[in-house]
Amino acid sequence: MAFFEVLDKSFVSFVMGNATLKQIATGFDWVEGPVWFGDANCLLFSDIPNNRIMRWIPGLGTSVFREPSNFANGHTRDRQGRLISCEHGARRVTRTAHDGSITVIADSFEGKRLNSPNDVVVKSDGTIWFTDPHYGIMTNYEGQKSQQELPCQVYRVDPDAGTIEAVLTDFACPNGLAFSPDEDRLYVADTGVIFDDSAERHIRVFDVGPDNRLSGGEVFHTISVGFADGFRLDRDGNLWSSAADGVHCINRDGELIGKILVPELVSNVCFGGRAKHQLFITATTSIYMISLNREGVQRP
Repeated sequence: MAFFEVLDKSFVSFVMGNATLKQIATGFDWVEGPVWFGDANCLLFSDIPNNRIMRWIPGLGTSVFREPSNFANGHTRDRQGRLISCEHGARRVTRTAHDGSITVIADSFEGKRLNSPNDVVVKSDGTIWFTDPHYGIMTNYEGQKSQQELPCQVYRVDPDAGTIEAVLTDFACPNGLAFSPDEDRLYVADTGVIFDDSAERHIRVFDVGPDNRLSGGEVFHTISVGFADGFRLDRDGNLWSSAADGVHCINRDGELIGKILVPELVSNVCFGGRAKHQLFITATTSIYMISLNREGVQRP
């Protein structure tokens, strides 16, 4: 079976013919939010409809990390290696300390409840950036059907100052987001209003100023099969995005250069493993992994 589709010769050096796509776990309902813990040699990910966070350890398999999880979706780690999670059910972003204690990072803005925080990243200065579409409150499948109180926006939290700011307000439904390796760019996916198949779906790119102010916002890339849900970047600035037919690799110029073909609908990805050279893929009911001749951005 061919696991790759090469669209530009530059992609040839990214993949290895003897490195196969492996299904490492299956039997879930809708998996999302993969995050690698190198110090614990494990992958955490969300099984959203079953209201739990799962853990996969090489050689040992899967176990439940947290249940219930408040229908957690996206995850990342902060500068201290703590787990940062987006929770649909509680409509909040939380931090889990190394001792297991949970702190609420954000659950409201200007006196109104957040919608359903979806994906999250932490910048090197410790600020926490997250998207807040309405997907988790529109039905009971990934949370609880509830009244929407705020527009779908992108927020930045300064944990030290205790402030939250809406930094992007012109999205239909912001979804995945990630910084470039040098943090001079922020990429944000707009996956459109739920149940609206005519919605425009694409990834936009913003320039990040020294004061964290954003400018630009032009369309960086439009996924040709499906849409960009979640994505991450490698150390050279190539963006690896979810798509309906697998994972699409997009170079810094916004050009699709290759694909990893996956037999299920992909929701998100993250880099992990011994040298951050393995790409972990959440795809509908399963977790997949493939080794690449690329390394993910070296953050906790």
